Amino acid sequence: MGAIIMTAGIITATSMRMDEGALFDLMSWMSPAWPIGAFAHSGGLEWAVEAGFVTDRASTADWIGDLIARGSAHNDMVLFVHAWRAARAGDRDGLLEIADLGAASQTSHERRLEATAQGGAFRRIALDATGASAFDRLIEGIEPDDLVYPVAAAALFACHGIALRPAATAYLHGLAANLVSAAQRLVPLGQTDGQRVMLALRPAIIAAAAQAADLPDGDPFLAMGSACLMADLGSMAHETQYTRLFRT
Repeated sequence: MGAIIMTAGIITATSMRMDEGALFDLMSWMSPAWPIGAFAHSGGLEWAVEAGFVTDRASTADWIGDLIARGSAHNDMVLFVHAWRAARAGDRDGLLEIADLGAASQTSHERRLEATAQGGAFRRIALDATGASAFDRLIEGIEPDDLVYPVAAAALFACHGIALRPAATAYLHGLAANLVSAAQRLVPLGQTDGQRVMLALRPAIIAAAAQAADLPDGDPFLAMGSACLMADLGSMAHETQYTRLFRT
């Protein structure tokens, strides 16, 4: 999907547009109607609200923006990009290695639960609803409890010809939208404030997708790491939180 530039009243596209069929598929797979159970997870945000770290629109945007730039969502992007490349090349062994890394790199029980519950659900519905493709063969042998969401999504996108940049942007948008939806129930935020948070996150999402797409080939582990210690601790503390609306 190319950027659109207005010059002297003339609108021009800077790059080739995405195929309409691919765009439709991408929107469907990242839609809340795609039943992966994302609504049941807050990624530790529920604890952050109870602890007083997230209290309003600005702190919601800051919390989610940090996850995207330097936290768990950054690691998701590393896994996503390398899984997409392996699937696009038909490299089943490479995809299995990325899947193993994705399962092993979750920093808490609840992060693993969230990542694998959504990954397993994404896989099941994809196999039933998208028709036969290389996706079936590539993920064969990956245990459902070991398939994290970014790896499952990236593999499907690659197998259906979705380009890396729009795929990464759509994944991050879906992740952010789910956290904003959780914040609307937890903080709480109104519907308009939720959309203002999404707009505030737009630069971070676009930048993170671009940065991820430029990652070099090689060991993905070297590109992983989180500087959001409080969020990681929060996902652990949520396990014993007295009152919970969300699974994570």
